[in-house]
Amino acid sequence: MKSTKIIYWTFTVLLSAFIVSGAILDILKGPDVLAFFKHLGYPDYFPQFIGVLKILGIAAILTPGIPKVKEWAYAGLAFDVTGALSSHLLNGDPPTIWMPAFIGLVLVTGSYLFYRKKLKLSLKITE
Repeated sequence: MKSTKIIYWTFTVLLSAFIVSGAILDILKGPDVLAFFKHLGYPDYFPQFIGVLKILGIAAILTPGIPKVKEWAYAGLAFDVTGALSSHLLNGDPPTIWMPAFIGLVLVTGSYLFYRKKLKLSLKITE
């Protein structure tokens, strides 16, 4: 149980830092961010919209005691990073550009899988 918790928190802290740092840049909507999103074909309002949703998703994942909301937050973040990865790949971007989205997908997946494992272990203990 202890190693599962450590791995879960490692993935989750890295995921949180990764998503929140990107979300802050999205919300601030600087010229580089706008150019980046425009290259992918998204409208100018999209960075702020998705940035706020990313922060809400991480807040839900870090808040204890709301398992259904956490599931939805994980799904939303998975859709976000999968959409980013596919947008980059479909635009023909090189690996240096799409690799952060791939790393985000690995972090979301790792955090979610160990969240589920931690949840199952805690349910077995209480039975």
